[in-house]
Amino acid sequence: MILEANTKDIPELIKVVNDAYRGEESKKGWTSPAYFVGGDIRIDEQAMMKMFQNSTAVVLKYVEDEKIVGCVYLEKQGVDLYLGMLSVLPDLQGKNIGNKLLVAAEEYASQNKMENIVINVITKQGKLIDWYERHGYTMTSEAKPYPEDGKFGKPLEKLVFAVLKKKLSN
Repeated sequence: MILEANTKDIPELIKVVNDAYRGEESKKGWTSPAYFVGGDIRIDEQAMMKMFQNSTAVVLKYVEDEKIVGCVYLEKQGVDLYLGMLSVLPDLQGKNIGNKLLVAAEEYASQNKMENIVINVITKQGKLIDWYERHGYTMTSEAKPYPEDGKFGKPLEKLVFAVLKKKLSN
């Protein structure tokens, strides 16, 4: 079941995101950037709280057996909906949860009359880029540097985000 998350969900959301993106646990999944981004934390309580305080954003959660097992951050940016932090617990990846969260994000975008969904993916994550392309996203010519401030983990090499976009038909 996919629902809108709230601040009471922060501890569970942090665990899902950090398990999906950082450390040894994340390496059980097929999308882990942990091979080229060090550290155990992708997000902390302060950063998650800031997301909930953003009036143009929402966090959707995927709940299974009363436990949060996936989530996605959505932020309105003009005519675009930024999709970030799509996370599924590593042991449950490949079980259609990510697909369902992506569909829910697209429904949210359509309901809010957004024209595009935009996402940033580390260029080294070829399998993940392919997955988004299979779902109608296309690479743009835009690229963004990976932050080196340590906030999202310590890059183990020079990293760049590819920007992908999906045009919606409203």
